[in-house]
Amino acid sequence: MSSNVSDLRDTIVPKSDQLNSEQLLGGPITITVTDVRRGGGEDQPLVIHYEGEGGRPFKPCKSMRKVLVFAWGPDGREWTGRSMTIFNRPDVKFGGEEVGGIRISHLSHIKSDIVISLTSTRGRKEQTRIRKLDEADTISGSRARLEAAARGGMSNLRAAWSAIPKDHQRSIGGSKGCPDELKKIATDADAKTATNGERAGDEGDALANDPPITATSVRNQIAAAETLDALDDAFDLVRELPDHEHPALVQAYEDRRAELSS
Repeated sequence: MSSNVSDLRDTIVPKSDQLNSEQLLGGPITITVTDVRRGGGEDQPLVIHYEGEGGRPFKPCKSMRKVLVFAWGPDGREWTGRSMTIFNRPDVKFGGEEVGGIRISHLSHIKSDIVISLTSTRGRKEQTRIRKLDEADTISGSRARLEAAARGGMSNLRAAWSAIPKDHQRSIGGSKGCPDELKKIATDADAKTATNGERAGDEGDALANDPPITATSVRNQIAAAETLDALDDAFDLVRELPDHEHPALVQAYEDRRAELSS
């Protein structure tokens, strides 16, 4: 059992074979779909597995299944890799009593907010707004930021790891913390920096005429990159800049990488 008291939501998780609304009493969470299956009986015919689920898949109610099919389409195979933010709506009734239920507030992979008519807890129709989930706020977005930060060395990786949400940390690294593969990327980057520093010392005045590296020049190189390799080479220059310049350049790198990957 973890001794970390900075996030105690795991201490109120009920014993269950599925995601329970009580798990969301501490606040909403964003999950990324890893698999979609049929199962769970007539009342719960859909089982959604997600990163870091801990054996508790999400079995959405009929109204939330309606939202997902409306927003993402009827082919569940296409849902893998997409993300949603879910929360506990306390006024959901079962057997005439308010017991709470899981509802969706945000979805990735939609062009804009959507509004859909759903049956409310009082049996009447009500308009429900599902907001567009920014990819940067998803687990995959956090992972991309970590990978980008790792290329700048261990100090950047530590800062990026501390900045992502706790539930993203659990999904990406589990109980072990930041994954070893990211640490290796960071360690290799630091070693490369040290080697380049030694070479610069040996070359002496030969580098004196090189143009200075600035945030603007790096941003221009990122924007001009036509291949992923060229983009990574441009991003390697970020570590030569002060730490306060990094966040904007990391975002520029991620945006250009998404463009080249599409």
